[in-house]
Amino acid sequence: MTRPITLLICALGGEGGGVLTEWLVGIARDSGFAAQSSSIPGVAQRTGATTYYLEVFPTPLAQLQGRRPVFSLNPVPGALDGLLSSELLETARQIGNGMVNPERTLVISASNRTLTTAEAMHGGDGRTASAPLLELIRQQARAHHLLDMSALARRHGTIVSAVMLGALAGSGLLPFPHVHYESVIRRSGRGAAASLAGFAAACALVGQQRTQTQVIADLLAEQEHSVPPRSALRPDLPPAIEARFPPQVRPMLALGLARVREYQDQAYAELYLRRLDRVLQAERAADAAEVQGFAVTSEMARWLALWMAFDDIVRVADLKSRASRWQRVRSEVKAGDQDLLNVYDHFKPGVPEFAALLPPRIAQSMLRWDARRVAAGKRPWALALKVGSHAVLGMLALRALASLKWLRVRGSRYATEQSMIDQWLAGVLAGTRRHWRLGHEIALCGRLIKGYGSTNERGKQNLLHVLEHLANGADPLAAALAVAAAREAALADEAGAALDATLLQHGAPARPLKEQPIRWQRPPKALAAGKRG
Repeated sequence: MTRPITLLICALGGEGGGVLTEWLVGIARDSGFAAQSSSIPGVAQRTGATTYYLEVFPTPLAQLQGRRPVFSLNPVPGALDGLLSSELLETARQIGNGMVNPERTLVISASNRTLTTAEAMHGGDGRTASAPLLELIRQQARAHHLLDMSALARRHGTIVSAVMLGALAGSGLLPFPHVHYESVIRRSGRGAAASLAGFAAACALVGQQRTQTQVIADLLAEQEHSVPPRSALRPDLPPAIEARFPPQVRPMLALGLARVREYQDQAYAELYLRRLDRVLQAERAADAAEVQGFAVTSEMARWLALWMAFDDIVRVADLKSRASRWQRVRSEVKAGDQDLLNVYDHFKPGVPEFAALLPPRIAQSMLRWDARRVAAGKRPWALALKVGSHAVLGMLALRALASLKWLRVRGSRYATEQSMIDQWLAGVLAGTRRHWRLGHEIALCGRLIKGYGSTNERGKQNLLHVLEHLANGADPLAAALAVAAAREAALADEAGAALDATLLQHGAPARPLKEQPIRWQRPPKALAAGKRG
């Protein structure tokens, strides 16, 4: 070759893209090749995406007889030999910019996603689907390697740049001896062992993909049809429960049943099954031919389990005191065996959190007392706590709180949640009996129940308002369309203006306004003195 090998590196902020580029330049120098790198700072939706451009002349300097290659500082669209990216959407973004040439460019991309700000802020599921992004890579790249770089980095306790380097080494794109890849990592100092482990894992994975490519191509050429898909998932359900539900429902049922049982106990899991049984019977009556694949029951298996396993202080304490959480934190901060790690959890439970575990009569008295404080212009009462979960006393406190599952079912929050769940369940049953589509749309309204605190309360009130004013229309199909429109409006606009407009559009009243106290706050003394001066 008489032209350089061109490589564009795409990384997010904090992933070590600059370190990776320095490594590659050092490897080229050690291997006796001329190389030049440049960085192109940029800000993507997640803030901090930066690209690095590398050119390597494939002929060793010793064979150039004193001549020096001329390098470019910027990548040219369609003239890349390789694209190395640590995030799937960034890969697609560069393809959209025209950087990839289907006849020339090898794409090495992470299959994992880091959500953009717009995706994370969406009230519903605002994630960009990965399937079209993967298909875009397959269509536009000469060849491609996909791997979950984030998972590999976490597994080996290293940074993504070490995994990216291993993937690049395994691809064979650059003419560098393998030993120089490892030597430059060893010179990096602290963390070299973990980086070498991540490098080796990615290198081996991409190397396996390369060796299997030809075999797979031969198999595909021999077969007229693609390999049939894997048979339907057979969840690990007891035979008696499996016999009660159709195959289409069992995968989600298995997950939901395990979640509810782990959240409380077997009796709570039986309540979950009884509720689903009622939905299944209603759906069988509405769709006797089973053309809809029991979609109502499947959706209820998902959203009913999530609602029944609502977050409270017992649940939070249980999650924060698990051994898996401690292991995850150590992995995230890359703590070694000899490192001391202190973890402090900050809590600020208020009256609603304490009242949730108390009988309804006592809980209502406490809530009224707190409401009077707020009406008087004071802030809601809350207890600020700082718990060291790395210490024995802190962990004991969390485990003691997590052991209060028996108290949960006797508390006011449990009674309130079950009452609301029963109202939603009744709406699904009544809607399904009237028209399958109506029951399905009401079941999907379980998406409105998410988060905690005011977000969770707002979702429940929105759902009940939609049930009361839209689900009982004379025309069941029109009611189904109205429920669907209201649900999507509520998910798209957290403030609720879109939901109110949709309610009015379908002849339903807007949500009632809630009283909000007005607080007058004195300015700080220093600021007041400055104004007088």
